Amino acid sequence: MALSISRRLLRSIGPSFSFTRCYHSRIIGSSFCATNDLHNHFPRDSLLSAESSSIVKGGLSFLSQRKFSTSILTPESSEGAFPSDLLSAKPVLASERDIGLCQDLVIPVTNFHNEDKGLMVLAGDVFDVPIRKDIIHRVVLWQLAKRQQGTHSTKTISEVSGTGRKPWRQKGTGRARHGTLRGPQFRGGARMHGPKPRSHAIKLNKKVRRLGLKIALTARAAEGKLLVFEDLEVPTHKTKNIVNYVEQMEDTKKLLLVDGGPISENLKLATQNLHYVNVLPSVGLNVYSILQHDTLVMSRDAVNRIVERMHTPINR
Repeated sequence: MALSISRRLLRSIGPSFSFTRCYHSRIIGSSFCATNDLHNHFPRDSLLSAESSSIVKGGLSFLSQRKFSTSILTPESSEGAFPSDLLSAKPVLASERDIGLCQDLVIPVTNFHNEDKGLMVLAGDVFDVPIRKDIIHRVVLWQLAKRQQGTHSTKTISEVSGTGRKPWRQKGTGRARHGTLRGPQFRGGARMHGPKPRSHAIKLNKKVRRLGLKIALTARAAEGKLLVFEDLEVPTHKTKNIVNYVEQMEDTKKLLLVDGGPISENLKLATQNLHYVNVLPSVGLNVYSILQHDTLVMSRDAVNRIVERMHTPINR
């Protein structure tokens, strides 16, 4: 009886037991040797049960050490490789990944219809760098200062229209001495030390700007808010298509779409009336735009161009 049960168990385990013997040959071999030594001391039924239990323990220990697999089998799956009573219904929890080790990341590729388009490897030196808030702060200040127009202007005393005549004589009137009515103390007069057109841009090294973009991409990838699409092509210019796509995404309030080349006309028309969806080419991707949107969607072409740009040497 025990022999039939053990054979049935071996057939049900299948290829996993072959790997178990490869990785645990020492443990199973020692159990078999111990079994041969105990032939003269214990009955056959108890011996076979001990042998089957040792095999099961070896197989279970191997399965417990496996952390990664290409497919997950559940009791509800239709595959007949494993019997349902040997499969656990508990979800598999992956170990937390340490951020900032510059390790390459593997991310699934999909599209607006949530179809499987394979996998893509993200460069670790771009999408897995140490998080530094001070670098992000410096880059954001540089962006906000650089985008100010600086066109504010006020008129000085020489630019205000008015007469140049002395309003009254110097002495004898009891009033204060004045030589012009265009001064700042008079209504309609000039403004002293007012703003003039100038550039508000501050200097920031290129390597710091590049590091800020890497940190922003790393933060979105670590949060699981970085999605890679095969492309950003939409069939029509209808806005309702983009609205339906965004509603299917979980925990998405504001979406940033980044394409590799110029933005297609259909995508422009479909997103121009949505305040929570913005579109950028890869050449315009920046730290402030990434921080303003909680979800970042990039096409394959955009990822390749960003990585190529980050790997290009900086011209001194």
